[in-house]
Amino acid sequence: MYQRTQRRSYEPDLGAIATEKTESTSRYPDVYFIHQTDAISGIHSPEPGVYVLRAAGRVHYRIEVWNDRCWRFRYNLDQPGDEHSYALTPTFRKEKTELAQSETADHYLLQSPSLRCRINKRDGTVQLTERAGGKVVWEERDPFRIRTTLLKGTDQLRLRVTAEPGELFFGLGDKSWETNLRGREFQNWCTDSFAFHREMDPLYRAIPFFYGLRGDTAYGVFLHNTWRTWFDFDSYRDDSVNIWSEGGEFDYFFCYGPSLDAVATQYHHMTGLPELPPLWALGFHQCRWSYYPESRVRELADQFREKEIPCDAIYLDIDYMDGYRCFTWNTEYFPDPKGMIADLKAAGFHTVVMIDPGIRADPDYFVYAEGAERDVFCRRTTGEPMVGPVWPPECVWPDFTHPDVRAWWGPYYREMYVEQGVSGFWNDMNEPAMFKTHNMTFPDAVHHDYDGHPCDHRQAHNVYGQQMARASYEGFKALQPAKRPFLLTRAGASGGQRYAAVWTGDNVASWEHLRLANIQCQRLSISGYSFCGTDIGGFVDVPTGELLLRWLQLGVFHPLYRVHSMGNNVDGAAEAESETIKESERANRLDQEPWSYGDEWTKLNRRAIQFRYRLLPYLYTAFREHLRTGVPLLRPLAFYDQADPRCHDRQEEFIFGSDLLVSPVLKPGQKTLAIYLPKGDWYNLHTGKPCAGGRTVRARLRLDRIPVYVRAGTVLPVFPKAPQHTGELPGRAIQLKAYLAPTGSGSFYWDAGEGYGYESGQYQELRFTQNYDGRTWTLRVEREGSYRTTLETIQLELYGMKRAPASISVDGQAAETFTYRSNKVSLTLPFATATVVIE
Repeated sequence: MYQRTQRRSYEPDLGAIATEKTESTSRYPDVYFIHQTDAISGIHSPEPGVYVLRAAGRVHYRIEVWNDRCWRFRYNLDQPGDEHSYALTPTFRKEKTELAQSETADHYLLQSPSLRCRINKRDGTVQLTERAGGKVVWEERDPFRIRTTLLKGTDQLRLRVTAEPGELFFGLGDKSWETNLRGREFQNWCTDSFAFHREMDPLYRAIPFFYGLRGDTAYGVFLHNTWRTWFDFDSYRDDSVNIWSEGGEFDYFFCYGPSLDAVATQYHHMTGLPELPPLWALGFHQCRWSYYPESRVRELADQFREKEIPCDAIYLDIDYMDGYRCFTWNTEYFPDPKGMIADLKAAGFHTVVMIDPGIRADPDYFVYAEGAERDVFCRRTTGEPMVGPVWPPECVWPDFTHPDVRAWWGPYYREMYVEQGVSGFWNDMNEPAMFKTHNMTFPDAVHHDYDGHPCDHRQAHNVYGQQMARASYEGFKALQPAKRPFLLTRAGASGGQRYAAVWTGDNVASWEHLRLANIQCQRLSISGYSFCGTDIGGFVDVPTGELLLRWLQLGVFHPLYRVHSMGNNVDGAAEAESETIKESERANRLDQEPWSYGDEWTKLNRRAIQFRYRLLPYLYTAFREHLRTGVPLLRPLAFYDQADPRCHDRQEEFIFGSDLLVSPVLKPGQKTLAIYLPKGDWYNLHTGKPCAGGRTVRARLRLDRIPVYVRAGTVLPVFPKAPQHTGELPGRAIQLKAYLAPTGSGSFYWDAGEGYGYESGQYQELRFTQNYDGRTWTLRVEREGSYRTTLETIQLELYGMKRAPASISVDGQAAETFTYRSNKVSLTLPFATATVVIE
């Protein structure tokens, strides 16, 4: 059970005394001062959309209207804040907005077409209401406050706002808690969280962005601050949200929806979107700590192909390195990495290797020697190098917040990326993690350049991993500008989705963690990181065959589809002697390849992975649409219908893309599952059976699949058969599964799967619209793009027809061959088909 910590406030700590209680002739451990937005005496606009308020005291108060629905509120001590940002994408700019300014005896009023901002003259508190209807959507409960002390300077900036009864809160990245954050306090501080549990906080990422849902009206708040921050969502049941930071500027963006999806789109507009990934990155990935030597890697690849289990990527963990030296190979394990990588690629496998930020302090190691000569490594504020243990006993760390260091780092990937053919990389341990101390990372007194805005580690910590990913990503782009990068990072912050995909870190092989995997990926997706996944099967401990299968089935619907395990890197010989481990299982007891649990589980695991590959056309299309709209790839049901209270507390089911509802199996031996289908009509993807929405259905479970439903009106593109890897795609046929409804739509996007030709029109996109008037069903196909695929036919399946068709025409010509069984019409069409009419 979650235990609340003592409420954090401005009360004295460590013996600090309020200045009004001190005497000039006495000495104290520390003395603190409180500053707040007291009486507002005036307001002026130095430029369009910017308002500066004159407040009593030292708090500098500024409001910026970036667009009609996105307002920025900035509080500082004495002077305006800095414009430097790692989170905001460079393309995010203020938009010209129609604004009005007025005042009453008690308030200043600012208005855009959608929002009205009331600023209380007495204390500067802000209230935001909808222009249409006057509903309050955000209300500061107390004046903004800053605490400073004589010894520490600014040590807390705090805002308290009202939480309405029943208001819901979502977001903050992959917190290991329920989908609704209300009732908990959370901290943002990137932390190495090995074998984390349900209540553990903080975790690996710092994403200070959340959604509020008041009734059926949504908003978002992004705290644009990289320091350690806290969010308390009414944990003391006093109908308040408390937000505070240890330092920096208290700078928050308020995004009005009114839909949750609209808020998500605005957040992506602010912080950016990733590139379209290479197609192989959406395939199945196999990882372990660690696969070596070369013969083991080749054996692994052979087993995938022999067992006909699709796979696109094999990962090499830290043991491929020479003594944990990044950008090197252990030549005893891998005497010819270039040859091995080429052979793997010929068999359809891409190689992904790990690169950590901790550089071994060894004068004979070229990265360390060159880095020391160029003074690129972090130093303590005393000037001495920051040295500490990670995998090597002594490491130093590049200061990735320095632009020259990022430029220095990228070229080190050349040999692996350009000359040897490694396809992707994996930045781990970049919180940054440090072993042996409870602190788990750098001390505060480490200097960072912060792109010309020098600071200590308190400000730079949360963006360290993000800036490492940026340095790597920019290096890839410079080394191979015609190749789409693939980078996976553990630590991340707001805006980091522009550079890398993420996974949820060192989880555990348990049913609880399978449930957490489901919730965490939903939360990551709505927090900017749609390209996300988990260590399938669990990194720590050993899953049962059933747990691994159910995790593989869930992972089908996570964009990053990767198995990863700790391998034999565990302590405790007693486990090896356990009577519960059968002798036949001992050799593979810590392996998590899809065939590690015997023939029956292998068949089921193969089927799950094949299902992923059949769905690739839908996933690739959905990813492309995500980049166009900013709507997350994975969404809780509340995002599908925020006006339905029954969707608010559902967290097992989620929406994948725009058209699929997924309900994973999260308990062992489960025979049935209660699934809530939101409003509208749905179809069972596996059976084609129609289901009415707005109600709970009871599904009878099977071991070989999990429940998946398709929104009525969808035209779903899939492959008729799963290939062994994405290099075999797209084949000669695409299958379109259409689900009868009065109206509906869908699309199929495809391109070369690599490179940037799609940016100049080298893609093929089919857009489908369907109509049904109760008698005649019509499908129209529109095409865009110049990419020439190898597709020759469309295998059309129409679900929901209650009678056999009297006739079918294709582009005005009668179709002579079709089948009808139960509620499904099937026929094959030329790929160039424009119109199908079924009567």
